[in-house]
Amino acid sequence: MENVLASVDYGRYLGSVRSLRMTLGKAAPAERLAMICEFHMPENLFSEIRPACRTVAERAVFVHLNRRRIVSYAEEIASASGLFPELDPRSHYLGHGEETAAFILTLDAINFGSGYFPHLRKRPGMSGYRTVATCLTEYFAANGPPTANELAALTPADCARIFEQDLSNQVAAELMQLFARALNDLGKYLAEKFHGSVMSLIKAAGASVEQLVGLLIHMPFFNDVQMSNGMKVPFYKRAQLTAADLTIAGWNESWGRFNDLERLTIYADNLVPHVLRVDGVLQYEESLASRIDAGELIPRDSIEEIEIRACAVHAVELLAETLRRMELGTNDMKLDYLLWNRGQGARYKSVRRHRTRTVSY
Repeated sequence: MENVLASVDYGRYLGSVRSLRMTLGKAAPAERLAMICEFHMPENLFSEIRPACRTVAERAVFVHLNRRRIVSYAEEIASASGLFPELDPRSHYLGHGEETAAFILTLDAINFGSGYFPHLRKRPGMSGYRTVATCLTEYFAANGPPTANELAALTPADCARIFEQDLSNQVAAELMQLFARALNDLGKYLAEKFHGSVMSLIKAAGASVEQLVGLLIHMPFFNDVQMSNGMKVPFYKRAQLTAADLTIAGWNESWGRFNDLERLTIYADNLVPHVLRVDGVLQYEESLASRIDAGELIPRDSIEEIEIRACAVHAVELLAETLRRMELGTNDMKLDYLLWNRGQGARYKSVRRHRTRTVSY
């Protein structure tokens, strides 16, 4: 079972209890909820991600950024860099108003397992992610969104049934246990803090992706922080992805509008770094490359895994800066979408990417 290495310091005091109570007494119910959540909110989450990843990239031993490739690569992807991301309606429960928001939050609560996917039972022609997303879409279509109490009560056997897995497969069984725990955490969090309402959680973010990430990382599996040489390296991959997916799925809904999307980084997983490696932006030391090419698992929280993720974040930051100098409107959310979809091509699938068994991606 997974453990979370680092936790956010939630002890920062944002004001006296007396002044908070006075303010709450004058506020409307929805405003009170947002204030209560903000009272416990970590500050400046995103200001930590980019500098930490840059530092890891500058000190990296196993992964190197090919800076000479940045400009030519930016020119290569420039024509598609401004495209607005889309979600595939065949594998996502779209167009159902607030039920779609509940679907996105539920899906991204379990949007991990890439290190397990080679061992899962998959739908014909589908990847591990597409299989999971499609199964959850069909569950929502047949049953509607699960309540907070239903999420909190799900078992590994329930997850195996929903996602069509065989618990006699040890690797699949481990992932179903993690899925159940993630969904249990989500249900309990919604029930305890938001009266069981996904919309209350989203409204409490106040149209800010940073606030939403700060709310989501109260759940352990969303609190994606690693340690490198005594330095905290936050990624918050799935929490950031949740904000982006809500934006994409709810572009015409109030719950899909956020005012600070430009603050998002890429969602550091194992596919975007792989695309950057195949395209010559990232270069791996032979010892690491040979292990990945041989299909060896890269341990969670290892130096190699952290460098892969951090160097990808920093590389895309440099790409985004280059594209902005070319006067092309883009941001990290669009670049992540572009690179992730680029990775679906045969050229990228013909080369093995790193696999790590983690709840981060």
